[in-house]
Order: sequence, then C-alpha cells, then structure tokens
Amino acid sequence: MKKKLISINFLAVILLFAVFTSAFAESEPLEDGIYSAVFTTDSSMFNLCETSEGRGVLSVKDGEMLIHITLSSKNHLHLFRGLAEDAQKEGAVLLDPTIDKVVYSDGFADEVHGFDIPVPYLNEDFDLALVGKKGKWYDHKVSVSDPIKLEEPAAELTDGEWLCDVALKGGSGKATVESPALITITDGNPIAKIVWSSPNYEYMLADDIRYEPVNQGGNSAFEIPVRFDEELAVSASTIAMSQPHLIDYTLYFDSSTLQAAEN
Repeated sequence: MKKKLISINFLAVILLFAVFTSAFAESEPLEDGIYSAVFTTDSSMFNLCETSEGRGVLSVKDGEMLIHITLSSKNHLHLFRGLAEDAQKEGAVLLDPTIDKVVYSDGFADEVHGFDIPVPYLNEDFDLALVGKKGKWYDHKVSVSDPIKLEEPAAELTDGEWLCDVALKGGSGKATVESPALITITDGNPIAKIVWSSPNYEYMLADDIRYEPVNQGGNSAFEIPVRFDEELAVSASTIAMSQPHLIDYTLYFDSSTLQAAEN
C-alpha cells in the first residue's frame, strides 16, 4: 500500500509540473510585431466574415496587444472590452467600427464593420460586450490564440523598382495579369504596373479612383497604388464584348516574393 501511494504521488507531481510548464509557455509575452491570430467567440450570431477564415490581425507593441477583426455585416454598432452592464455606464469607452471592404470567393464585394479590440491575454476567454441596431447590449466571451508572426518586408523597402508576384481572382477566370509585377516606390508609396492578358481594358477602378491606361498598343497596362499581403478589390472595364462591362477582381501582392528589379 505504501509503495502504491508513493507512485500515485509521484505521478501527480509530474502532471502538475507539465500543466505549470504549459501555462508558463503560453503566458510568455509576444515580441513586438504583426501576427495572424485565431479569434473565437461563444455565439454564431457574433462571428467573423468568412473571408477572414476565423483569424484577425494581432498587433503587439511594448507588450500591448490589439487585434483587428472583420465581421460579417454592419449589424454590430459598438463593442466594449468588458461586461454589457459596464458598457452602459457614464464614461464607458466604446469601440467604434471601421469600414472594411471584403471580396467573397464568387467575386461579390461588400462593406462590413471591423473593430480594433485590446487583448488582455492569449489563450483564455475574456469579456466583450456588443450592441446592435436595436440598442440592446449583449455579453460574450471571446479568446485570441495561435499567433503566427507575419513578415513585414514592405515597410523596409527603399525607393526604387521592385518585382512582386501578384495573383488575380474574379471575372470569368480567363483573364490574367503579368506576374511578377513591377512595383515602383517613391517616397515610400508603392505603385504597381498591372499588365493584362488583353488589350481590351479601357480603365480600372481601385478604392473608387479611376485609372487610365499608361500605354498605347499591346495589352492594357495600368499603374495603381498597392497594399501587400491582403486582397485588393479592383474593377476593370472591358470592351471585348458587344458593350463595355465593368468586372470585379481582386489582386494579391505577396510581399515574401519581393526582389529588386534589375536595371
């Protein structure tokens, strides 16, 4: 009996040590940077847009964490990091929405609400209240986990010419763009030259700004501002059919493929 008790006690010590070690590892602070992280909620009525694939963008600076999430609609008007009861008290600091543009797999583009949420810790539930269009506050439990560091080479790019792989989605699937694309950076602002596989595009739209072709003859080419590592919604008007048609696309510039262009 004594030997059995000793064995059980020893096993208990091992298990406690494993739990303590795991908890300590999870509690280690993240180094400053930008991460992709899983954002989990306790309700199907409060969820991320399907284009987010359950993840948000986690920013870490000086030990403070902030995650940006993109929701599936504009139904949630404000969030509050805490309980619904406290959100309705005088002086409560509410989180205001951002307007996020999303493009779904079928090419449909929409505008939804996004939020920047302070994150007190990882891998554990914390309180987050929300209010909808009817003015009623609801309590929820959310958590942030699985942070994956994202590279940020674009921030380190110097002025000059670069090449970057670009992927096109949308339309009938027949159109393509040249990849890698030429990126020209002036005063830190990247401009991409988009060369289509057809000479029949008469103009492009990006962020509701119209861009005219930069070439005469050959396949249609445009110069537009770009953002790296996110889907950029654009439209292009083609005259290949009987009447002009404005077609929605997305462009994705992969910063991990950036390389200096040869002069």
